[in-house]
Amino acid sequence: MTPDCKAVKMKMVIDLFSMTIYFLLFSVIFIWLIFISWILYKTHKHYHNLISRSKKQTIDEILEQLLSNDKKFSDDIGKLVKDVKETIEQSKIYLQKIGVVRFNPFERNGGEQSFVIAFLNNHNSGLVINFIYTREGLRTYIKKVKEGKGEKYNLSNEEQEAVNKSSYY
Repeated sequence: MTPDCKAVKMKMVIDLFSMTIYFLLFSVIFIWLIFISWILYKTHKHYHNLISRSKKQTIDEILEQLLSNDKKFSDDIGKLVKDVKETIEQSKIYLQKIGVVRFNPFERNGGEQSFVIAFLNNHNSGLVINFIYTREGLRTYIKKVKEGKGEKYNLSNEEQEAVNKSSYY
């Protein structure tokens, strides 16, 4: 082989190698452009959907609306939390617990026809109603209860038991 032939062959190998590198480089750039185009298409489509759903012209208007809505909603949530706390505080004074005890006030036969009902709030304050059944009729007594004890009058054993047995209904 002559030196000119070797030079030509070497030039062809280099040209082939250069073309392969150019082809690979072109392929990578082409794939990268397709990928970037796909991302741009998805972003444009998302932006168009956002604009069409909110009936605004620019993203700035949409963001301003979102920020104003956020402020309004956080103010509303703050008011609701305050209202719930006030309602919970107020509910502590409502009658919440009921206790019932049946008993026989007399030692003779007749069963447990008499009973005591305790109506109490969260602080064990309220009233106790005592219904005593006798031969002459039904007698009813009411006592105020404050913090689990009689306010003016001492509670009987049955009344105290009704207070102790009272539970949330």
